[in-house]
Amino acid sequence: MTESVAASGLAEVGGAPGGESRGLFGDAWRELRSRPLFWVSTALIAVVVVMALFPGLFTSADPNLAVLSRSRGAPSAEAWFGYDNQGYDIYARAVHGARASIVVGLLATLGVLLVGAVLGLLAGFYGGWLDAIVSRIADVFVGVPFVLGAIVILTTLNAGGDAGATRIVAQVVLSISVLSWPVAMRITRSTAVAAKQQDYVKAARALGAGSRRLMVKHLLPNCVAPVLVYATIALGAFIGVEATLSYLGIGLRPPVVSWGVMINGAKDYIRVAPHALLFPAGFLTATVLAFVMLGDAVREALDPKLR
Repeated sequence: MTESVAASGLAEVGGAPGGESRGLFGDAWRELRSRPLFWVSTALIAVVVVMALFPGLFTSADPNLAVLSRSRGAPSAEAWFGYDNQGYDIYARAVHGARASIVVGLLATLGVLLVGAVLGLLAGFYGGWLDAIVSRIADVFVGVPFVLGAIVILTTLNAGGDAGATRIVAQVVLSISVLSWPVAMRITRSTAVAAKQQDYVKAARALGAGSRRLMVKHLLPNCVAPVLVYATIALGAFIGVEATLSYLGIGLRPPVVSWGVMINGAKDYIRVAPHALLFPAGFLTATVLAFVMLGDAVREALDPKLR
């Protein structure tokens, strides 16, 4: 009788049948599964990712085939989204343009997390002069207007002349990463500073755990949740940043095909052919909104105060 009561008590404490504790991410997944917003955003992102990986599943048209005789053609059964000023199939270019936009957003997010999270973890754990130097450097980058900084970086990197598609994408990714890492650094640093004051971290240090073990085994797991939320929202934001830079003429450019490049090419004749701008802008808006919605859902699921 006593054993059965104890077992049921353990099951209640564990929060799951059989006495198994789900943990933070287990509870978050259970919370996410009940949110329609999560499934809608995930479905939209899945479609865009499949489109980027396998554009041939969505269209067989050549995105680089320009026929001037069909310039500014309206949407039709032959071309669902019509043609742009150069006679490109807008639907084909919108499908193929997903790849460059997603690649830039993903690589920029990875770059920001690698630089910002590592520096933030080190600064938060060691503190002292290292924390002061890293924080002041981050303040300098935060004080630089993003568009101005991107203009300086990209015009400097483009000074050599024409470049291939890989170099063009790498330049945009580098500029976004260089100007955006302080946000990830501050998030990771604040989490690390709070985590190292916990009793279990102090106990592990008293038992002889080294700095590397403390950071990897105790501080880093505490930083995963807030960094994950930031990364999800930042990925969508960076896709929008790429489009903004391309619209200004300093980001991606031909031969790269992206939504930002399409918007830049359509801005001069929006009155006579609005479909050339509206369709890529719609793809861009839906994708950025999907990542923002997913980030909000993940944030609310990982933060018990917001449930």
